[in-house]
Amino acid sequence: MPKLIFRLAPRMAEHCKISVAMVAESEERPYARSYVFKVDGYSRAKALLKNGEYLTSEPFSVGGHDWVMTYYPNGSKICPDDISLFLHLHPAGAEDVKAKFTFSLLDENGEPVPSYTRAHDDIHIFSRKAPNWGYHNLMKKAKLERSGHLTNDCLTIGCHVTVVQEILGKEETRASPASDLHRHLGDLLESKDAADLTFQVGGEIFHAHRCILATRSSVFKAELLGGMEESSGSLIEIRDMEPDVFEALLHFIYTEKVSPVIDVVMASHLLVAADRYNIGSLKQICEDKLCCHIDSNMVATSLAIAEQHGFHGLKEACLRFLASPSNLEAMMASNGYEHLKSSCPSVLKELIARILPAKWNVAKDIIMEL
Repeated sequence: MPKLIFRLAPRMAEHCKISVAMVAESEERPYARSYVFKVDGYSRAKALLKNGEYLTSEPFSVGGHDWVMTYYPNGSKICPDDISLFLHLHPAGAEDVKAKFTFSLLDENGEPVPSYTRAHDDIHIFSRKAPNWGYHNLMKKAKLERSGHLTNDCLTIGCHVTVVQEILGKEETRASPASDLHRHLGDLLESKDAADLTFQVGGEIFHAHRCILATRSSVFKAELLGGMEESSGSLIEIRDMEPDVFEALLHFIYTEKVSPVIDVVMASHLLVAADRYNIGSLKQICEDKLCCHIDSNMVATSLAIAEQHGFHGLKEACLRFLASPSNLEAMMASNGYEHLKSSCPSVLKELIARILPAKWNVAKDIIMEL
């Protein structure tokens, strides 16, 4: 796998490493390639480069043309609160090229985060007059830093480039057709055709298909195809879960989609359900939702969930929010504070140790040992 290291100014070289590596190439469509753009030392790059300053990658090849990427850790001149990222035809004076591209923030498993994906069906013409296309406002810095996706201070962005070819006067985008499998499976769930399982959840009945649940969830697979009690019968009772949460869980299992208007309370319940059945993509979506909607009323509940279920990104986002004295005071007056105090006393010790001044290191050690 070729790896392309970004050129760094001397002052940057010893503080962070920025690279882009090709991760996929379509054999049937040789004009489409995917790359991963990785910034190790996000905070340092942000501290050293001013608004409007950028780093440029070494050239990489797609569709017989060379390209470079420019990364603005503090945004372009018109968007100082954002991260900006652009794709350039290299050299800038090369012949006109038509292309499409997508930028996606990648999670720790290398999967695109839907809420941080920027893609358009438009075909862009890279030319002498317009050698680059991209986004001044790719993502808000503050939102990204609360999201939990900067694992070990590393920012990872996927870039998929498709060069459009002209064959016999017709444009061919070389792009795969969109899959409609999720729609067919959603219809199957709704119709209940060939359903061989019945779930009872809080007095409501839901029908599903054993093979689909077992395929999508390792927990369901163990329960439904193994030696557990659930594998022998067709009626299964689900306890400690509300019917609307289980309905949303089933819908995601079949369609890989959640409602775009899901609120934070539902996201909290659905996050716990996704963890219970080990559905990684749904956990990530719900965790992203909670990280981006932290407030004084919900932060205690979110922090308790994060601590009990091991959601490190959400925990970090909550602790950063509570570093503000006013936010901490408001949280202590919320309905969720007593539950947090009784169920997760260790995380409160960690919070107190964090907000104490650095000179109180002895006091921090005492608190953590209590």
